[in-house]
Amino acid sequence: MTNIAIGNAKLNIVQGDITEQGTDAIVNAANSSLLGGGGVDGAIHRKGGPSILSECERIRRTLWRDGLPAGEAVITSGGRLKARYVIHTVGPVWHGGNNNEAEVLIRCYLNSLELANSKSLNSLAFPAISTGAYGYPIRNAGTLALKTVKDYFSSKYKETTLKEVVFVLYTRSDFEVYEELVKAIF
Repeated sequence: MTNIAIGNAKLNIVQGDITEQGTDAIVNAANSSLLGGGGVDGAIHRKGGPSILSECERIRRTLWRDGLPAGEAVITSGGRLKARYVIHTVGPVWHGGNNNEAEVLIRCYLNSLELANSKSLNSLAFPAISTGAYGYPIRNAGTLALKTVKDYFSSKYKETTLKEVVFVLYTRSDFEVYEELVKAIF
């Protein structure tokens, strides 16, 4: 585990299962349907139970009839998870890096941070958004994720309730990439 101070907050890098995090909220690398799927999305829906799906269905009926666009974020309860809330965001599908993937991925992180702050949350856990089925290279995605969080907390104008951000990497190899990146970025 790596623990870094960023502004008045701390950044942790851990290897593990995001569904086991006891942070105020965890971020779901969702698909635009918000109805569950594979990877992190499926694990969160399975472990969190039917209330998360029910809330996602309501969001689809009332706010995002055509599905949640990539880069946007919405919040539901955490259901049976340790986390009180789940912030669902849709990352970009990797198409070689020339189709605004970086901008969309940055928006995923920023919109999730802003949503957590708007709910006065103190802690938030992220997975490696878009690096699974969506094919975003882990090193590229990790660099953007870490720089975005660093910039968010380094902003002199930024007042936030967040005191802790955790990056939860499922595989040892992804964890090692983030450990390497954090040394270069911080």
